[in-house]
Amino acid sequence: MNNLIFELKKVTKIFIQGTREISIFKDLNLSLTQGKSLAIIGQSGSGKSSLLHLMAGLDVPTKGSIFYKGNSLLDLSLNEKATFRNKELGFVYQFHHLLPEFTAIENAAMPLFLSRKYSKTDSLEIARDLLSQVGLDSRISHLPGELSGGERQRVSVARALSNNPSCLIMDEPTGDLDLENSHNMFDLIISLSKKHKTSMIIATHDMNLASQFNEIFDLDK
Repeated sequence: MNNLIFELKKVTKIFIQGTREISIFKDLNLSLTQGKSLAIIGQSGSGKSSLLHLMAGLDVPTKGSIFYKGNSLLDLSLNEKATFRNKELGFVYQFHHLLPEFTAIENAAMPLFLSRKYSKTDSLEIARDLLSQVGLDSRISHLPGELSGGERQRVSVARALSNNPSCLIMDEPTGDLDLENSHNMFDLIISLSKKHKTSMIIATHDMNLASQFNEIFDLDK
């Protein structure tokens, strides 16, 4: 189908630990339609992060196939996978992973700097607009160490959207925030994703959050 963003077919992931084989999941089938949202739920250790890593081309399955817009991720070289991630995907993690020596606006513009698709001036202007959308107009020149946890996570959301990705991948993005900031952050992510027409995948153990997505995939047993 032409409107599929992701399609996983009979994906199996096994880790080797000493003489033991640890099967994370077996013969997993999963798909996401363009413009839709998917919540991957499950307890800690169920394989949520491992599944996201496979979908982002950061790891490879033991068996099975993974397609993005009909193209096999497993056929791409390491450089091609890096280009794919920078061009097609945006990432928001539980911990913001901002570069401490760069300001908020420089961190938000980092994917654009790396893509070399825009001039530095244009890259910073795009980042400035996104930081404005997440309510950080007055904080763009601050270093991460000068921002609160919620503000740092807002910078990471702006960074994730800066390259106008087709799909936003989020791994417990509100897990390091208090309840109020968690709700505010999620409302912001939903609003911006709709505005930018971005597909979304989130790994979470929060059923209240997951219930607001189009589809829920439960990694159980």
